[in-house]
Amino acid sequence: MMSSREGRVRLDLNNPAFQEQLLRLQKVERHAALDTLNKVRQLTWNQVYRDPGLKWEKITSIRPPKGIDALYSIRITPARRATAYRDGEFMRFLTIAPDHDAAYGRNSAYADTKGALSLGCYSVS
Repeated sequence: MMSSREGRVRLDLNNPAFQEQLLRLQKVERHAALDTLNKVRQLTWNQVYRDPGLKWEKITSIRPPKGIDALYSIRITPARRATAYRDGEFMRFLTIAPDHDAAYGRNSAYADTKGALSLGCYSVS
């Protein structure tokens, strides 16, 4: 039996904000994001943690929503980062930030309207 760190990552792409942001990306960037998602689903959690291209990083500048231990950012395209969290074997995606700083709550206009500070549209169970 594989430990949770050895098993492949499962993706949860069901957050409405994440879906809207993914589908609004320009075609080239959307395809890059889908390539990244395909790559992630083939990795173990240990590989995600160590992959220099993905840059899985804990976001300490934003308090996670209730029920989530920690928020993370992951490079989803060369120019964009997604916010996500780990829930057992699942990587649950929340948003795609328009730039690196917005993923970390440093662009208050984005964070207040679409970013990780406004994740109330997603029910965490």
